[in-house]
Amino acid sequence: QLQLVESGGGLVQPGGSLRLSCAAVPGFSLDYFAIGWFRQAPGKEREAVLCIGYSGGSTNYAESVKGRFTISRDDAKNTVYLQMNSLKPEDTAVYYCAARGHVCHSDAYDYWGQGTQVTVSS
Repeated sequence: QLQLVESGGGLVQPGGSLRLSCAAVPGFSLDYFAIGWFRQAPGKEREAVLCIGYSGGSTNYAESVKGRFTISRDDAKNTVYLQMNSLKPEDTAVYYCAARGHVCHSDAYDYWGQGTQVTVSS
């Protein structure tokens, strides 16, 4: 079964940047999966952020991150990235990556990582 591992979270000041990574454990390939990034802030429901399809096309699900977050994939490294710039305190959340077959969707993912904490604070 596909297993995903997120990394790159941490504490950053407002206006700063972070790059999150979502990697498959050795022995598994992300090549044919669509990978989505989600986040969940304390007391709030989980929110879809961005997704990248197996062919590289991306879909943005969160208006609040437009122009600040981008998603990319490096199939040679079996990794998907979430580049987060101009971070705001309201971006504070646990960020999860998830995988589903081929094309993006706002929900309905089959495999989930354990999450990585992002805290934006001065």
